[in-house]
Amino acid sequence: MTVSPDEYRRASGYRRSTGQQQRATLPVAPGGPVQAFTTMDFDSPEFRDFVNGGRQATTGVVVGERLALRNSAFFRAVNLIASSIGMLPTHLHRRKADGTTDKAKDHPLYRVLHKRPNKFQTAFEFKSYMQTVALLDGNAYARIVWGLRGGKPAVLQLIPMARGTVDPILSDDWVLTFRYRPKNGATVTLQAKDVFHFRHPISKDGLKGLGLLDVAFESLGLAATADRALAKLMSTGMMAGGAIEFPDGKDLDDDAFERLRASLRDDHSGADNAGSWLLLEDGATAKPFATPESSQTDETVKRQVENVARFTDVPRPLLMMDETSWGSGIRELGLFLVTYCLTKWFVAWEQAIERSCLTEAEQDADELYVKFNDGALLRGSLTEQAAFFSKALGNNGAWMEPNEVRAAFELNPHSDGGGLPKGKPAPAPKEVEDA
Repeated sequence: MTVSPDEYRRASGYRRSTGQQQRATLPVAPGGPVQAFTTMDFDSPEFRDFVNGGRQATTGVVVGERLALRNSAFFRAVNLIASSIGMLPTHLHRRKADGTTDKAKDHPLYRVLHKRPNKFQTAFEFKSYMQTVALLDGNAYARIVWGLRGGKPAVLQLIPMARGTVDPILSDDWVLTFRYRPKNGATVTLQAKDVFHFRHPISKDGLKGLGLLDVAFESLGLAATADRALAKLMSTGMMAGGAIEFPDGKDLDDDAFERLRASLRDDHSGADNAGSWLLLEDGATAKPFATPESSQTDETVKRQVENVARFTDVPRPLLMMDETSWGSGIRELGLFLVTYCLTKWFVAWEQAIERSCLTEAEQDADELYVKFNDGALLRGSLTEQAAFFSKALGNNGAWMEPNEVRAAFELNPHSDGGGLPKGKPAPAPKEVEDA
């Protein structure tokens, strides 16, 4: 049974009357005090694991965060999603009156999102961390530090809040607040404008997201059991290939025994003789033992990798568990990852930032918006890009100018502004010619 921290406090008579964070210690053993003890905050993830023991799968394995991340496929999926979100630029854009758009570099939020969310994290580190926590727990929270820029309120910092210390609360009149339990100090109530809440798209109550550890624990438990069984087989199991039996009453003489032993040692040992069979004498019968392959342990592990792929939406080949050659399908795999896995996270990030980090006046004006630049993940090979830009610059239905193509490769624009006479081919960039 899973016990929440609040339920444990009520059952144990815990109170916060002093306004200070109380701690739990291991009980005193009969006959004297415990010489070694552990202290944990009631609201810390460590204490939650201590009370709940993680979540027990049907296989008997207790699945917690540490065990889950030891699963190579699960770690790969979480790492791939989190690092992809972290490395992609996040820009604040502005819609102008003439219908065009540009980057809102003059807005304080632009630098917070693109460069420095706080004083101790880069944009990559902040987004990767928040994405990882949202995957594991379903929810990630950051404290919004507001200030004034040009006489107007603006977000100056986004500071991650410790896991397990924040709970969203919706009142009967639909006012959203957040209960925050800091490591040191009494519980406080924060207004919605002071908390950046990023959560998993799937929610059971409309407030909190659903974490992977809550829904994938059975598959992770089965995978851990299969790994443990295989490790035990390798460490304590019999590694002999089989047994040689002789008919009842038949004993080998010393010469026959030495010949057989020499054959095993010289003709059938080592990697070069793997899988070879013996030539027996005197009516002997060879009976092979079961192997890890025949016990289908490997197939069980592969099945769990497929389950991880389903839970995370990461394509199976990107979990490094596909026996086929990728070949020209790498671009399609990248497109699959962006379309069916990352796009929903892009939208979740963009709308969460706009909801929490723009003032109500800015939201009502509908001029500012946040956009992930996923172009880096969708680019094909240089040959494919050359073919695309050649058509984009063509005479029939051209929709790009040379300077726009140069900007895609972070090259400086030409002084003529990129305009070319109709019918004249676009010159190759000097950097390409030099190469």
